[in-house]
Amino acid sequence: MGARPSRRQLPADPPLALDALPPELLVQVLSHVPPRALVTRCRAVCRAWRDVVDGPTVWLLQLARDRSAEGRALYAVAQRCPPNGEDEEFPLCALARYCLRAPLGRNLIFNSCGEQGFRGWEVEHGGNGWAVEKNLTLVPGAPSQTCFVTSFQWCFKRQLVDLVMEGVWQELLDSAQIEICVADWWGARENCGCIYRLRVRLLDVHENEVVKFSASPNPVLQWTERGCRQVSHVFTNFGKGIRYVSFEQYGRDTRSWVGHYGALVTHSSVRVRIRLS
Repeated sequence: MGARPSRRQLPADPPLALDALPPELLVQVLSHVPPRALVTRCRAVCRAWRDVVDGPTVWLLQLARDRSAEGRALYAVAQRCPPNGEDEEFPLCALARYCLRAPLGRNLIFNSCGEQGFRGWEVEHGGNGWAVEKNLTLVPGAPSQTCFVTSFQWCFKRQLVDLVMEGVWQELLDSAQIEICVADWWGARENCGCIYRLRVRLLDVHENEVVKFSASPNPVLQWTERGCRQVSHVFTNFGKGIRYVSFEQYGRDTRSWVGHYGALVTHSSVRVRIRLS
């Protein structure tokens, strides 16, 4: 009396294996997986998943979810100028590299402030050579408050940025929808003047110069000012065939003093962005 009737236990539905999904649904599901997990985990599951990850559709779906102005513009360009098939130079498709590397807006210069010494830079030492030290004044937005310092003879350093390796596929570079923004901070000590030069060249796949920007600001005189100022430029409508950015800096002091009293350079940057107009 008062006992409740037992409820009949219905058999649980068997879990649905993802490999049983139709291909178009599998693509939709995998498109929600973060890019790195797609490449490092999902791609190794089976041949069908590898084919999905290696194809463009899953990556286009990821691009389509960015509803910002830049995201919509990029998606439109990706549909109009898709990568031209497989590239033997890289193991992943170009859209996968783009989603993994996320190059738009990111500073493509490595070790821009000397926080890792001279790693990533080709360096020619003049006089007592280059040195790395703490900034004399705060540089806004810099990832590290350190800088490179030149000596009493011309010092030169260069970094070559491979835009395709960084994730910008060649057809996107050739689309006339890309701008390349370069900037550099430089300055002087108060007790010694300095001379600074910047040259940035856009190169083709054979490293031939296509277009360049040069800046030669007036020398800073001794006992006039201490601090840093910025040089910047935007490359636009640069045509087809660009592959590399060669970022080149020169500097020396004006007094020929032994040591490191020449131009200070820091927070160098190369950024790629989509043209919205």
